[in-house]
Amino acid sequence: MAKSVAGMIGIEAWKDWQAKGQPAQLVDVRSVAEFAMAHLPSAANIPLEQIEQRIGDITASTPVVLVCQAGTRALMAQVRLAARGRDSLVLEGGTDAWIKAGLPVVRLTTARWALERQVRLIAGLLVAVGVLLGVVASRWWLIVPGFVGCGLTFAGITGFCPMGEVLARLPWNRPRKATAATLPAGISCSCQLKDRQ
Repeated sequence: MAKSVAGMIGIEAWKDWQAKGQPAQLVDVRSVAEFAMAHLPSAANIPLEQIEQRIGDITASTPVVLVCQAGTRALMAQVRLAARGRDSLVLEGGTDAWIKAGLPVVRLTTARWALERQVRLIAGLLVAVGVLLGVVASRWWLIVPGFVGCGLTFAGITGFCPMGEVLARLPWNRPRKATAATLPAGISCSCQLKDRQ
């Protein structure tokens, strides 16, 4: 029999709930871009930073199961909801564990890397190349890693990342509509990619 510990629910227990038709709301607290890349069927996307403002979108009449990539952000969301008097469970292992178990996911984009990972790669390359050229060619190249550092600091303070915005517009990061071919048999998706304002 699948078990769940206080505040947590295992993948097998969640599958049992689904098989038995147990009413529950699955809330994915990752970013919109991560959600589009791969998410559990029937999940609704409410990014962690919006969880308190969008508490009205979380049902009070059925159990709420929170999921993120590996569990950390879902635990943070659980604490925020608890502070507002709302109980929830966290899916153990998150989306990573779900995918590793070979279970179906819904993909709304062709990208295989999360947008944040793409930003880290480009930023790291710019810093490495800028420092290398600053050492072997001209000190003026050190402006590049300085500029990247300022950009990352700005993104951290404001929550707006210009590099992420540019990368999100590239063809492989553009969201695509889920079709019957992209969904597991018997699953429908009414997911929204745009944040509600």
